[in-house]
Amino acid sequence: MEIENNNLKKRYILVVEDEDDIVRLISFHLEKEGYLVESAGSGREALENVSRKTPDLIILDIMLPEMDGLEVCRRLRGNSQTASIPILILSARKEEFDKVLGLELGADDYMAKPFSVRELVARVRAMLRRLEQRVDYDLPAKDNASAAEKIIRSGDIILYPERHQVTVGGEESSLTHKEFVLLEVLMENAGKVLTRDVLLDKVWGYEVEVDTRTVDVHVRYLRQKIEENPSIPRYIETVRGVGYRFVKT
Repeated sequence: MEIENNNLKKRYILVVEDEDDIVRLISFHLEKEGYLVESAGSGREALENVSRKTPDLIILDIMLPEMDGLEVCRRLRGNSQTASIPILILSARKEEFDKVLGLELGADDYMAKPFSVRELVARVRAMLRRLEQRVDYDLPAKDNASAAEKIIRSGDIILYPERHQVTVGGEESSLTHKEFVLLEVLMENAGKVLTRDVLLDKVWGYEVEVDTRTVDVHVRYLRQKIEENPSIPRYIETVRGVGYRFVKT
């Protein structure tokens, strides 16, 4: 559906939640922000909706009938066509295990119920804003093409901001949206130490109190995808007590 707003297509958000009151609350506030919102009441319905029409972002409850949100997240991340869709998980369960597991399965963000609607909208806005932000780089010419394409290169890692694509040693690496943005920020600032708070601001893009372990979980998962030996990383170096640095190669 091509709906124009300020010359831009409306962003489509899928809310996966089985509590009608919460769906109405979230939908009302997101639609006020100009987003196109649809909902699914179960995990299976969510996957069916995504197969018909790819959303720009998914708000995903964990406790769902038929198939829980963690399994939905796992399946979305396991499919190359849906692997990069930003996912914000909602959960009434506050155990740290649930949060870490959700992030390790590829969720981009996590909020516990009850939640602030203003904060949820701010997080959604920030996540979608990152989809539109790309850094300008000098690029070599494309193969068999005269036009130049923007890339960031270090060692055997090549990041293509416009394609939202990363290759490692010539092989494409399937990154989630947040993993991609995290890698982009680290590579853009290669050689600099970035604190966890700075990464939260640059990658997640909002000024709210967020557990910095979110960064650690994403870095660990990213290393598994780009490092030959994640336990002895070549690219993403931990600076103890401070944050992380992307090592120039």
